[in-house]
Amino acid sequence: QIAFVSLFFVVCVCVCDPSSAYKYTGVVCRLTYPAAAVLNEKTTKVIEAAFQHARYPSMQGEKSAGFFGKVSYGLENLEIYNLSIGRSDFELRPGEGIGLEINNVSAVFSGTILYGYGSWLLDFEVETQIDLGINPKLYCGNSKVAADTSDCYLNFHKFRLYLEGDKEPNWLKKLFTDFITFTVKLVVKGQICKEINKLADILAEFIQDTAADFLSDGGISVDIGVTTTPLITANYIESYHKGLTTYLNLTSVINASVFLPDHLTENRMLYFWFSGGLIFKPLIAAAHQDGRFQLNISSEELKTLFETNLSSIKPEYVEKCLLGSASPELRAWSSSIPTLNTSTVGTSVWAQATGELYCGSRSKPVLSFQTVHRGIFHRVLKFEFIREAVEKIGVPKVLSVLEVEITRLMDKQGANLFDIIDPEVLHQEGYIVTRMDFGFPHHLLVDFLKRTLQ
Repeated sequence: QIAFVSLFFVVCVCVCDPSSAYKYTGVVCRLTYPAAAVLNEKTTKVIEAAFQHARYPSMQGEKSAGFFGKVSYGLENLEIYNLSIGRSDFELRPGEGIGLEINNVSAVFSGTILYGYGSWLLDFEVETQIDLGINPKLYCGNSKVAADTSDCYLNFHKFRLYLEGDKEPNWLKKLFTDFITFTVKLVVKGQICKEINKLADILAEFIQDTAADFLSDGGISVDIGVTTTPLITANYIESYHKGLTTYLNLTSVINASVFLPDHLTENRMLYFWFSGGLIFKPLIAAAHQDGRFQLNISSEELKTLFETNLSSIKPEYVEKCLLGSASPELRAWSSSIPTLNTSTVGTSVWAQATGELYCGSRSKPVLSFQTVHRGIFHRVLKFEFIREAVEKIGVPKVLSVLEVEITRLMDKQGANLFDIIDPEVLHQEGYIVTRMDFGFPHHLLVDFLKRTLQ
């Protein structure tokens, strides 16, 4: 059954309808309209990069000049400067895509006209004012969310041509004016729209690579390939991801709850829906197999912990170990794969752990015990002391270490770089929802523009 489900995950990439894909979705991301508005604030930076990064090809032509026969000409070295971009407006179009309008783009283009027999040059400048329209459509490409921006247009509201010098006859100036007007508009539109499409692909890949890197550490990774085409409504954009955990190239699939649209609302900017079975259970299993659930407590810290008042009597040789040994050490680890359950009252993890206390010698413990489902199995000491020590000393210590380590791991992955506002975690039967507001992620824009300009 697991092999069949795993195979279906491979097949169900970009082809499943949403209702079918829900069954094989481990992570859902819902970006609401207010979040899209925040991201749109910096759209002009991306468009600016498109104009500046575009490369404009040379163009040649030939035109009849009456008595003078045919005159050949070419446009070369077209460059842009004095670029300024006005505001950016957008709308979410249900079932279609995103409407994006960039108004009041001002730019000066300069270049060189080569004419006659190839030896005469004439420099020119063109002042322009442009409105840019793009209607991106989201689709699945190579198991990732991709953007098609081929529906792209430019409207020139201003096109003022300046030719260098006044030596050329009027008929030649008219010829150049017609040629430059037509050619510059054609070249600029083609190259700008081409560059925007290229940047859209880079941006989509960059965002998903960043998310994949965030969910990967060492030999553990999460596959965020999409299971179906993203959904666009008037209020949000929603994408669906496999969320398969891979450890050392081995993929785990565990029975999981199924996403339903009403699991998420629209009153916060960003939502993530996580399947307990497809995300957290395999992640915990991978962490166990990778030896992540190990804890060694030694020397002064161990002695301090055991100063906790316990109602049960501490065995004499444990007391002697802690006070008389130069280097006591307690080693604890998960001895079976922990199990996780999510419900409306919270999320619980049950783990079987083994502990060993060493006093000086590292070869033989003076105390060993193992927790089991209904209590503690011990081979050396009385049950009550171990039970109380685990409950009052062990569990709080493990929780404090987990809190520190999870925070450290999230900071290592870059979570501290995001301006996250009032995050909430909702525990439900079989799944977990996180929801939050956020400020614009400036570091991502900087990293993206660096990649773009390489």
